Amino acid sequence: MSRNQILGFLGIAVVGVMSGLFWRFELLASSHPAASFGGVSLRIDYATMPEARERGLGGRESIPSDYGMLFVFPRDDQYGFWMKDTFVPLDMFWLDAQGHVVYIAQDVATSSYPNVFYPSTPARYVLETAAGFARAHSIATGTPLLLKNLPVVTQ
Repeated sequence: MSRNQILGFLGIAVVGVMSGLFWRFELLASSHPAASFGGVSLRIDYATMPEARERGLGGRESIPSDYGMLFVFPRDDQYGFWMKDTFVPLDMFWLDAQGHVVYIAQDVATSSYPNVFYPSTPARYVLETAAGFARAHSIATGTPLLLKNLPVVTQ
């Protein structure tokens, strides 16, 4: 095998490995879409199916300060949230169909279960973050959650 053939095979191998790494990076990036909320970057997971919305952040021992779970509903309503099986306090943000905050429950304690928290106005989405996020980043009614595309569900 000539030197040029070896270099050609090495070039192809490098391109293949790099393509695989970029593909894997895209998968990782798409599993936690980035959002901006109150000027802060958040990694977001979606709860779009009824089972995922019911489970939510239950069972987690910790929640990173740059993380949120976005619960997506098919229509505007006054969706109630509780702290069943949730081991860390949360901030809960109810958002309208355009992604603007319409109601906030701050520093919701794990001991509040079985109390259910409801917004004062219908909402399409609920974002949960670690407790203290609203206070630390001055989140108030009207603050937008900036995502490339707000997700939509039919069930």
